[in-house]
Amino acid sequence: MPSLVEVRKKIQSVQNTKKITQAMQLVAASRMKGFQRKAVSTRGYAQGLLGLLGQNEEALSETRFAKTASVDKVLFVLMTSDKGLCGALNARLIRELFQSPAWKDLPPERRLLITVGRKSNEAARKLKIPVVRAFEGVKEDLDPLTALGVINEILAVWDRGECSEVRLVAPEYVNPFVFHTKMKAYLPLRNEILAGHGLSLSGDDGASAIQEPSPSRVAEALAQQVVQALFIQAFFELKACEYSSRMVAMKNATDAAGELGRTLTIEYNKARQARITQELAEISGAVAAIA
Repeated sequence: MPSLVEVRKKIQSVQNTKKITQAMQLVAASRMKGFQRKAVSTRGYAQGLLGLLGQNEEALSETRFAKTASVDKVLFVLMTSDKGLCGALNARLIRELFQSPAWKDLPPERRLLITVGRKSNEAARKLKIPVVRAFEGVKEDLDPLTALGVINEILAVWDRGECSEVRLVAPEYVNPFVFHTKMKAYLPLRNEILAGHGLSLSGDDGASAIQEPSPSRVAEALAQQVVQALFIQAFFELKACEYSSRMVAMKNATDAAGELGRTLTIEYNKARQARITQELAEISGAVAAIA
């Protein structure tokens, strides 16, 4: 049986760990709510853009975001977190891509990969999969300059005609305890692809609308903003899922630390009681011997 000093040190260590995990749980819960609001607002912004774009649906098919290249390659964009301690989120996202038929059925020469997040880049290196571009340490607030830096790298591959399709692997936030990992089509920009993001290309009759300098220029600008909004929405949903998963993981760790603390306290009390009983027995034996 361990000594009382050892058990007391274990209890103190568990209590300190519980305080840390509880603080991390509260921080994750607070940040999760913020990213949830951002993801919802970004989706509403994209839908508003599509309402304007729907006034000239024919012009959308003429933009560079709707035209496909003759090259038969697919660009996959895998989004994960930079940090761990968020449950099985990263493992599920990595598995969603590398074990999917869309990835496995393509020969290696037809696959291109861009990673967003340190965990996805580490997984690609471990599997010895070449990466076109790896982004790590992306700012969580995702200011416009940082967002455009990532989006432009994706669009650069598209504009150069190196791929005919872009697919985005990211989580879909449902509630603090549930999220889905999905592979969504990202480009070319079409109505059926938008439906996979929970959006629709619809708008009022544009006969009375005046579009300057021209309908094609307006459609090009709106389509580019929609593409940017879809990526930003996916990033904010990733962060919402990351912090919700971290909140749940830290809650489980806090509960486990509390249960371990109770077990160690019982063990400590038993050891102390055994020590007291032993001392009383020795005193009684000594008194009896003297008598």
